[in-house]
Amino acid sequence: MRKKLSLPIILILALSLILGACGPTVETEAPVVAPTAEPTSPPPPPPTEVPEPQGPDYQTMLTDLIASIPADKGYGTVSTANLNTELVENPPFLLDVRQPSELESDGFIEGAVNIPLKELAKNLDKLPALDDPIVIYCKSGHRGAIAMTALKLLGYSNVRNLGGGIGAWVKAELPVVTGAMPEAPAAMAAPDVDAALLADLDAYLSALPDGFGTTSVDALNTALIENPPFLLDVRRANEFSEGRIAGAYNIPLEELMANIDLIPTDEPIVIYCVSGHRGAVAKTALDLLGFTDVTNLGGGINAWKAAGLPLEGFVDWNKTFTDYIAALPESYATISPANLNAALADTPPFLLDVREPAELESDGFIEGAVNIPVRQVLQNLDKLPALGEPIVIYCASGHRGALALVALQLLGYTDVNNLGGGLGAWKKADLPVVMGEAPAEAVAGEMPQVDETMLGKLDAYMSTLPEGFGTIKAADLNAILADTPPFILDVRAPEELTTDGYIEGSVNIPLRELFTRLSELPADKTTPMVVLCKSGHRGAIAQMALQLNGYSDVKNLGGGIGAWIGAELEVVK
Repeated sequence: MRKKLSLPIILILALSLILGACGPTVETEAPVVAPTAEPTSPPPPPPTEVPEPQGPDYQTMLTDLIASIPADKGYGTVSTANLNTELVENPPFLLDVRQPSELESDGFIEGAVNIPLKELAKNLDKLPALDDPIVIYCKSGHRGAIAMTALKLLGYSNVRNLGGGIGAWVKAELPVVTGAMPEAPAAMAAPDVDAALLADLDAYLSALPDGFGTTSVDALNTALIENPPFLLDVRRANEFSEGRIAGAYNIPLEELMANIDLIPTDEPIVIYCVSGHRGAVAKTALDLLGFTDVTNLGGGINAWKAAGLPLEGFVDWNKTFTDYIAALPESYATISPANLNAALADTPPFLLDVREPAELESDGFIEGAVNIPVRQVLQNLDKLPALGEPIVIYCASGHRGALALVALQLLGYTDVNNLGGGLGAWKKADLPVVMGEAPAEAVAGEMPQVDETMLGKLDAYMSTLPEGFGTIKAADLNAILADTPPFILDVRAPEELTTDGYIEGSVNIPLRELFTRLSELPADKTTPMVVLCKSGHRGAIAQMALQLNGYSDVKNLGGGIGAWIGAELEVVK
C-alpha cells in the first residue's frame, strides 16, 4: 500500500488543474524509476493515491532500518567464515528459525537456539537483551532476513543474518550437529517493546504462507511468459548494469522507501537481488506497507544464473573464456615476423598498429599499417575490415596486441593474429620500418554486426586500461619478491618450465587448463597476482580473462620469462 500524497504535491496538482483549464492540454510523461546504469528498464506505472495505512508508521521505521544495514556492512549479513571465527572468539546468540523437522533432517549449528520464524514474536523472552549480538540463520537466508527485519523493527540493534543460511555453512564444510537440538533456554524477562508493533509483527509472521513468500526460478520463468508480474530488482545500479532479468525495474534497496509510489498495488510483485537476502528485506517491507501479493526469488539472480536462464546485459566470462581458450590454435593466434613479412609480400592482411601515436613517431611503423591505439580499437570497428577478413595486430612487445586480439576474436573476427614479440621482434629480425612519416588514415566503412552486450563490456575494459597497460617489468617484479611477493602464475606448458626454468615460488597452470583449475588460485580475488608465459602473449590472454572474471589486481610480466632471463634474473631448473 502506498502513502497518500503529501500536501505540497496536492497543492501542485491543484494548481496544475487550474492552469490547465485556461490553456491547451499538455501530455506529461510518466515518471521513471530512479536512475540506473543503463536506461534499459521500461518505466513503471505512474503513482496513484492510496489510503494511508493504519497502525505503526512502517515507512519511517523501514527507512531507518534499511539505512542501518548499508552495503559496506553486507546489508546486515555475516559470512560463514566470519561467523565461524566469532563462535570461537566471541559467540553471538545463535538463532535458528527453521522448522524442527529441518533440524532433524539437515542438522544445526552447535549452540543454536531454535525458534521457528512464525513463532518468533511470541518468544522474545527467550532472546537476549535488545543490544546483545544475535545471528539468525535459516536454510538459505530468506527467513533469516525476515526475522532480522522484524527484530530490528522491534528495537534489537545488533542482529545479523547468516548469508546463504545453513546451506552456505555446509557448503563451506563447516560442522553441523545431527540429532535432537537441546531445549531452548528458560524464558527470561520479556523486553520492553512497543506492544502494538509487537502484535502487528506477530500477526504478520504467524500468517506467513508455506514457502514463506518465495518463488522458484522455474515458476518465475513460467510467469514471465504467461502472466508477467511487476519484476523489481533491488540491487545497486552498478549490479543491475552487469546483468538483469528482462523487464525488471531497478530500485535499489537503499532507495526503496523513497520510491514506494512507483510500485503498483494492483498486480503481483516479484523481487530479486543477488542471493535472496536483500529481496527478503524488501519483501517484508512491502508486506508491512500493505502490498498484498509480493514474493521473493529464492536464491536471487544467482539461482537464475545457475539454472542457465537468460539475462540482459550479462556475459558469463567464465564460460566465454573456457570456450575461447579451448578453441585457440597451437600457435595461440600469433604470427612470426618472418611469416608476416612473407604474407605482406604475397596476400597482405589488414595490419593494425595498436600503439600510441608518440610511439610511431619515435620507433617507426610497419609499412601499410593503420594506427588505432589499443584503448580506442573497439570504438572504431567501422575502420576495420569485415569479420572474416585477415587482420594482423602488433604493438611494441606483444602484450597490447594480445588484448586487442582477444577482444576482436570474442566479437566474432575469425582471422586475427598477433605479431609475436611485436615491433621489437620485427626490428630484431632486421625487417624494415617506416620512419619520419605518419601512417595512412584509417577509412571508416560499415559497422559490423556484433553482440552489443559483449562489445560494451569489452570496450569498458579496453578503454580503461591503466598506464603501462597492466604489465610489470622483470626488474620491478624481482624487487617486490623479497618484500611482498604476489601470487605468480606461470601459464606455460610443463615442458617449457623444464627447458627454460621458472621463477621460484610460481604456480604452474597451463593456459588451456586455467579455467578448469581456478580453485588453485587465491580465493580472495583482490590478491596481487603476476602472470607470465614465454614472451607475454599467453600471459596477456590469461590476465584479461582473469580480470574480466573479477580478479582485480593482475599484471602480466612484460616480455615473459624471456625478459626475466634476459635481465639475468634467477630461474629454477
